[in-house]
Amino acid sequence: MGAFKEVSKIAGAFVGVIVGAGFASGQEILQFFASFGSIGLVGCVVAGVVFVLLSMAFSTMGQRLKAGSHKEVVTAMLGKYAGAVFDLLITFFLFAITVVMLAGAGSLLHQWLGVPEVWGSVIATVATVLIVCLDVRRVITFIGAVTPFLMFMTVVVAGYVLLTPHPDIATLQEATASQPKGAGHWFIAALLYVSYNTVAGMPFLVIMGGQASSRRVALWGGIIGGLLLGMLMLLIASSMFLRIDTIGGLPMPMLSIATQISPWLGHLMSLVIFGMILNTAVGMLYAFMARITTPNTNRFRVGTAVAGVVALAGSFVGFIQLVGLVYPIYGYIGFVLMALGLVGWIRMARKSSAVANA
Repeated sequence: MGAFKEVSKIAGAFVGVIVGAGFASGQEILQFFASFGSIGLVGCVVAGVVFVLLSMAFSTMGQRLKAGSHKEVVTAMLGKYAGAVFDLLITFFLFAITVVMLAGAGSLLHQWLGVPEVWGSVIATVATVLIVCLDVRRVITFIGAVTPFLMFMTVVVAGYVLLTPHPDIATLQEATASQPKGAGHWFIAALLYVSYNTVAGMPFLVIMGGQASSRRVALWGGIIGGLLLGMLMLLIASSMFLRIDTIGGLPMPMLSIATQISPWLGHLMSLVIFGMILNTAVGMLYAFMARITTPNTNRFRVGTAVAGVVALAGSFVGFIQLVGLVYPIYGYIGFVLMALGLVGWIRMARKSSAVANA
């Protein structure tokens, strides 16, 4: 029972960190999957399979190395010098995603409650810093706890859309032509989506793997986390494809669909999206600070507060501008990380097998 609880925590926390603002709001899923029409749903399945492989690889590598930050895993995969370059790139990306999430929180609270964007970002910053200063196991518990709410809301919204009338497939396919797309081809879009999410999620995933009591727990935590992500992606993409004629051009399409069903469901969805934004901000800032200094120390707490203030200042650039600047760059860096992650995992597994047989 204890192992099952631990596996559930790792899986839930992984999903929570990856989901973030774009996933929960539906904007990323719209651009990378639903906008390609029915073939985009095949892209969801492809992305889900790759997520399972990568989450399995990074969580077990983290457990093998008892990783306290992503540095140990990156160095093991790439060696000292190439590892140092990727370590720097990933560390900067963690901070950049924190900035994007704080900006996203400001945009959401402004759209939802009419709160000035600055105050929305301030509220999110204070909450993020306070949660990151907790013990790592409490952080994992917090992040994992919000995930079931998102899953419930996604099932409700997707179930409603699937069971109610919608235009015929030909009309929907035609409506996808005018939608912005994350890449020129559906297959590249699916891989690109996984790649930048890998750069974002890998550092926290290896920390969670490092905390796991056994390799089996880390393995199943990664597998179930990847499967849950794939299922959520497919549900959201399907519901958005069937409503593509009414949600085009909206910044938060899932919120729009929820509001179409019922205004109170729209409010509930806004609350869940805010929780998921906080999830990602907490995961990214914790992994960033864990790379720089030792967690659960006064230096870590002071550093977290300082980093929070700097991230808040950066968030004033604006949510849409930051997403457009940060995500594409790291998407292509993520392709390299994905390939190296799978190669490194196979190499480490062979090495462990050779040692066991010696």
